[in-house]
Amino acid sequence: MSIQFTVPLTKLISAMKLEVAYMPPKEEEILISSADINRPGLQLAGFFDYFDNQRVQLIGKSELAYLSQLTPEQEEQVMEQFMAAKPVAVIQTRGNLPSPIAMEKAKKYGVPLFTTPATTTSFSASLTAFLNVEMAPRITRHGVLVEVYGEGVLLLGDSGVGKSEAAIELVKRGHRLIADDAVEIRRVSDKTLVGSSPANIRHFLELRGIGIINVRRIFGIGAVKVTGRIDMLMNLEIWSQTKIYDRMGMEEETTDILGLSIPSITIPVKPGRNLAMIIEVAAMNNRQKKLGYNAAHELLARLGMAEDIPRVQHPPVTDYEEFYY
Repeated sequence: MSIQFTVPLTKLISAMKLEVAYMPPKEEEILISSADINRPGLQLAGFFDYFDNQRVQLIGKSELAYLSQLTPEQEEQVMEQFMAAKPVAVIQTRGNLPSPIAMEKAKKYGVPLFTTPATTTSFSASLTAFLNVEMAPRITRHGVLVEVYGEGVLLLGDSGVGKSEAAIELVKRGHRLIADDAVEIRRVSDKTLVGSSPANIRHFLELRGIGIINVRRIFGIGAVKVTGRIDMLMNLEIWSQTKIYDRMGMEEETTDILGLSIPSITIPVKPGRNLAMIIEVAAMNNRQKKLGYNAAHELLARLGMAEDIPRVQHPPVTDYEEFYY
């Protein structure tokens, strides 16, 4: 059974900088359980089929224009029916203040009522992004998450294989640490995974023989990041003489996390290998593949072995996908 995540209404008020018009008692007990939002134009017109009162309701310019055309008696009837459905929260945008009738009905049915100076479209986008992150399905994995050349690399492997040591070397090279030891992974959209560190261990890193260090204090604020996308997985394992490792990169392996397939590679670890440099090259190579270039495919084509190139290839990433989350 999947876990249903909720957001306290008080957290929403703080994060979205809402101005309170009316707040019922015991505000800390009010929870938002739906990441979807609703423009209640149909409901104000009297159509309540499929109405979900767990969604935050946004009243914008169009809804207010409709209400302004009603007589006071009609507006009272409309707001009575709307507030009686007890939506979890109602927000009026563009700085418009609730009418006396809306205030009266909100108090009668205990419906939280807010205003925001933001436009409806921009506020809707910000609110959707906030709710998607807060209510996203999530898991915690033992590993290290670093950002290398803009690519989020999740390092996995047994304890002692060298994940933290590789991360500290990457930080020295100018890259950023997101999480060490425990990585909280959230699926914030149909194509994006985001990782972060639990707040109580954020910016701390364990180095065997030295102990716990605070990366932010030692290397500065530019060496850390609170959250970031997960673009690829790198499994670190002790080099085995009996195992055959990929030398061409023709096969594109993926790992399923929360229903999304993330590109993954396995890196054998042994004394003398520069893990930080390998991770840097892997991150740059992964970005090239997303942009449609594969060095192994080009080499085979130059050798006249184009028929050996897999026919199914992932479409190149578009520029706007770089801005997701």
